[in-house]
Amino acid sequence: MAMQAATPEPAAELRVAAFAPERSLPVAALLTLSGGFIDAFTWLSLGGVFASSQTGNVVFLGIDVLSGQWQSAAHHLLPFAVFLLGAWVAIRIQAPQRCLMAQIVCLAVVMLLLHRIPEPLAILGISFGVALQSASFRRVERWSYLSVTVTGNMLRAIDQFVSVTDRDASRGGGVMLVLCLMFLCGAAIGGLATTRLGAASLTVPIALSACALLWCRLNRTGHDHA
Repeated sequence: MAMQAATPEPAAELRVAAFAPERSLPVAALLTLSGGFIDAFTWLSLGGVFASSQTGNVVFLGIDVLSGQWQSAAHHLLPFAVFLLGAWVAIRIQAPQRCLMAQIVCLAVVMLLLHRIPEPLAILGISFGVALQSASFRRVERWSYLSVTVTGNMLRAIDQFVSVTDRDASRGGGVMLVLCLMFLCGAAIGGLATTRLGAASLTVPIALSACALLWCRLNRTGHDHA
């Protein structure tokens, strides 16, 4: 009887993927720190709109629609729609490092033109760039996460800590708690930097994203994840 060619075990494939640089904890921590910072920046600088975490925009959109404040509703609807577009593009092209480079470009353009272009355009530019990044980087080691919000990561931490079937559950819970802390630190630093530096404070998330990109390039495996 002819022997069938051996195929990689799914568990082995998962272990290989978990150690890809795009899925490393340092990259996830840098991007989540940046996500908290950008939320604070857009809220303070761009009229109380979230360009990255869309939960707040959905809440304010519902309130504005029911109260008949259509102009304000549009202010929250546009970044939500552009975020969906950016996420769709990222998922279609499957090029994490290129999407991260595109986010850096979007943030840099907004920083340089913030006081020369209408505020809504700045919001849309940030929303599109952040969506490209967050839709491309959604796993840290073996676990799913989001770099633009904290609620989902908190729930994942609890899931891991109460799990009795995952041998790495404590590791997963710890990773999620680290990301929650990074988001909190990013928001705190973002609030302080924005009030003191204004548009120039966007150099911080640009630098964080650039560091994440550099980490990916310096720690590339044999697979091309870009």
